[in-house]
Amino acid sequence: MDKLKAIETFAAVAQRGSLTAAAKAEGVAPAIIGRRLDGLEEHLGVKLMVRTTRRITLTHEGSAFLEDCQRVLVDLANAEASVSAGGVKASGHVRITAPAGFGRRHVAPLVPHFRELHPEVTISLNLSDRVVDMAGEGYDCAVRVGDLPDSSLVSVRLADNRRLCVATPRYLQLHGVPQHPSELVKFDCLTLSSDASQTRGWAFQLPQADGSHELMHLRPGGPLDCSDGQVLREWCLAGYGIAWRSTWEVEADIAAGRLVPVLEDYAAPPNGIYAVFPQRKHLALRVRLWIDFLKQRYGQVHFWKEG
Repeated sequence: MDKLKAIETFAAVAQRGSLTAAAKAEGVAPAIIGRRLDGLEEHLGVKLMVRTTRRITLTHEGSAFLEDCQRVLVDLANAEASVSAGGVKASGHVRITAPAGFGRRHVAPLVPHFRELHPEVTISLNLSDRVVDMAGEGYDCAVRVGDLPDSSLVSVRLADNRRLCVATPRYLQLHGVPQHPSELVKFDCLTLSSDASQTRGWAFQLPQADGSHELMHLRPGGPLDCSDGQVLREWCLAGYGIAWRSTWEVEADIAAGRLVPVLEDYAAPPNGIYAVFPQRKHLALRVRLWIDFLKQRYGQVHFWKEG
C-alpha cells in the first residue's frame, strides 16, 4: 500500500464528502478510491469512515486521524515549497481575516512585526465576527477561535483557549466567592445578550462518581448584558459582576491581579485558536510564513500574560 497516496485519498474523500467526488477530482474510478480506503483501514486496524450509498460519516478515530493527516500533508507541501523556492524571499499580498475582538488584541499588533521580517509582503486585515467565505471572498488565511465546523478548510492549531469565570478582588470581597456553578444565580453575572452568537451559555465540567466529567451549560442572568464581549470585560474590570471570558482576553488582567478566576475546578476543557486556509496543493510561502509566525508568537506563555 502506498501510504501517502492512501492518506491523500482519505483526506480528499473527507473533504469532498463522497468517493465519487474524490474519484472524479483525481480522474480515477470510485472503486480505486474504495480500495485505498479499505487498505488504509486494514493497515491501521480501525474504521475511519462509515460509508453508505447516500453519505460518508467520519468515525471518532477518523476525525482525529483526519486532523493529523491534513497537518502532515500541509507540512509535506511546505517542505517541498521550501526546497523548490531555493531561498527566494516571500513577496506578494496576503488577505487575512480574524474575529473583531481577538483580532484587535492579538492579530493586528503582530502584522507590522511580520512585515518587518518580510518587507516585500503586503497585508490586508479584515476584522469581523462574521464567518467569511474564504474561497468566495478571496482570503488566504483566517484566524478562528473555538471549535471549528466541518468544512473543506485546512486548520492548524496555534494555541489552546479556555474560558473562565472572573471577577475583581473587590467584587468577591463584597459578595463572596461561588463554590459551584449552581451558585451563580446569587451573583451579578455579566452576560452576552440574546442576539449574540453565544447561544448555549456558559460551559462547565462537572465531576461524576465514576471519575468521568459531564459538560453542563448554564445561562445565568444578571442586571447587565451586552452583545460586545469587550464591553463585558470592561464592566467586569469596573467591578459590576462576574463574567465568563476567554483566557486570550483576560490572561493579562489575571496576571496583573486586576481579575481573579473563580470556579476553576469546573472550567470546561480548552478549545483551540486556529489558522485556517483553503485546501491547496501548494501553500504560498508568504502564507506559510505568516502561519508559522503566529504559531511561534502564540506559543510563548508570556505573550498572553502581557496582553
